[in-house]
Amino acid sequence: MKTLKYISVLLFLLSTGFATAQVTFEAKVSKTALGVNERLRVDFEMNKDGDNFNPPNFDNFMVVGGPNQAVSHSWVNGKKSFSKTYSFYLAPKGLGTFTIKQATIEIDGEIYKTTPVKVKVTKAVDKPKDGNNADYIASENIHLVAEVSKTDPYLNEGITVEYRLYVSANTGVSNWREIESPKYSDFWSQNIDIKVPKVQNGSYKGEPYRYVVLRKTVLYPQKLGKLEIEPLSLDITIEVPTNRRDIFGSRLMTQVHKTIYAGSKTIRVKPLPEEGKPANFTGAVGEFDFAVVTSKTELNASESFRAKLEVKGKGNLKLFEIPKPTFPSSLEVYEPEHDENVRTDEKLGMNGSISDTYTIVPQYKGKYPIPSISFSYFDLKTKSYKEVSSGEILISVIDGPTNNSSSDNAITSVNANKQEVKTKGNHLAFIKTDTSLSPIEGDDFFGSNGFWALLLAPLLAIPLAIVFRRKADERRADVVGNRLRQADKLAKRYLGEAKKSLGNKEAFYIALEKALHNYLKAKLSIETSDMSKEKIQALLQEKGVEEPTVLSFMQILHNCELARYTPITQVEMQQDYQKAAETINLVDKQMR
Repeated sequence: MKTLKYISVLLFLLSTGFATAQVTFEAKVSKTALGVNERLRVDFEMNKDGDNFNPPNFDNFMVVGGPNQAVSHSWVNGKKSFSKTYSFYLAPKGLGTFTIKQATIEIDGEIYKTTPVKVKVTKAVDKPKDGNNADYIASENIHLVAEVSKTDPYLNEGITVEYRLYVSANTGVSNWREIESPKYSDFWSQNIDIKVPKVQNGSYKGEPYRYVVLRKTVLYPQKLGKLEIEPLSLDITIEVPTNRRDIFGSRLMTQVHKTIYAGSKTIRVKPLPEEGKPANFTGAVGEFDFAVVTSKTELNASESFRAKLEVKGKGNLKLFEIPKPTFPSSLEVYEPEHDENVRTDEKLGMNGSISDTYTIVPQYKGKYPIPSISFSYFDLKTKSYKEVSSGEILISVIDGPTNNSSSDNAITSVNANKQEVKTKGNHLAFIKTDTSLSPIEGDDFFGSNGFWALLLAPLLAIPLAIVFRRKADERRADVVGNRLRQADKLAKRYLGEAKKSLGNKEAFYIALEKALHNYLKAKLSIETSDMSKEKIQALLQEKGVEEPTVLSFMQILHNCELARYTPITQVEMQQDYQKAAETINLVDKQMR
């Protein structure tokens, strides 16, 4: 009996092993050694259908195609066979020996795994120059080229880089995607949106080609010397002709997957000439007009007017400062509101206008000259510096208190000629002398509660009016406090503007930087001209702000400076906004 039992168990185990052996799931590679410029095909093949297929992480490879799924059914000698394959096309990221890890799938409730496969990646290999080889045909008939409008610009002179894909007449492109986009770390950059690439006719190395412009970018160099523009790389599916023909005699096409590169470009940036450079030059390069306009030139004391300094034209509008005006000391001047109406296109680069608008409140009667303001720029056409002046503007304050203190900034004038007021006829004729009064019947109003309330109300209001008037005078006299309150309002407003501008990199970081600067003015009583990083850090520490919070605040300022010249995603902008709001809140809590 025991022998029979052992035989039964053995037969069961053998039958189970045989049944299990019927299912196969394995990984196959097109080659175990390849050059870094070649592609690797990996097939995960099974002989029975399954569910929940999980490919491995191709850590050292880039997936440029797949997964493609193929299913095959066949009958041989009355026996049915089944095959299902998941295929991936991989491009190696570097040199070395790498492992294609295990893939898994579930078949009939069991989990099956492939065996890891090792692949060796060597240096780039020469492709065979065979006119019948699809890879060779593709490499000879498609080219990605970076065209630069100027390779020796001045500092802050706008140039354009254009990426063109050239394709020969007998070759086609069915699909493409960017693998790696160029970074412009030493340039201010702006991409030009191309919604639908347009096919154009041109030539490449003297041969006729068709081409499409895939990407255009306007660049403004921010450093001198030799700068590199990194290459653009594409994964592209190419349709190439074969030697086979269809029944109508037309050539059949085959698909080839390739990675192509636009070679890096070298830009040599020249410095602006020192000869003839004005003392007030702040880096403007292009063609500009400059004007100063006031909303009014005659007004009363305590009324406000606005002075707008505007630069119009084409050039690096976002990369220089508008001149700072000098106002008479008797005028109360608030921080300017900066506005930008700038477009960027491939022909003109940056063009439009930028402006600073100051709100000004005169305190005393008199005449106040606003001195002429000069703006200078480097003209690329004449390769020389030009200077534009606004001219003097005279502000007349007609009515208001007289400033008894001597001031060189105001020209006061009082009309001493007095004329006698002459009357004609009975100028009091409008006063009636006859009355028709009648007694009021009913309760006696005099002595009632309402009578005493109305009688005493004005007397009680007098002290309140005096206190209110004193507080108002103190508030008006507190010039520093008014400026701080104005700066605090501007900080909140710009922080709100930054939130509205999420997604627009330039507008967002300009608004965020202004919010931070106005916040510092309100909290530290510091002017923009004194805002060095060292001083800001020292003042925050003196006020008791903790070191991590100070470092976080300084990091946000640093991000605002770098953001104009580096690619930023909307997620990063959202993170910077949240960090700014949280840091300002922490500074408020920690500051003594």
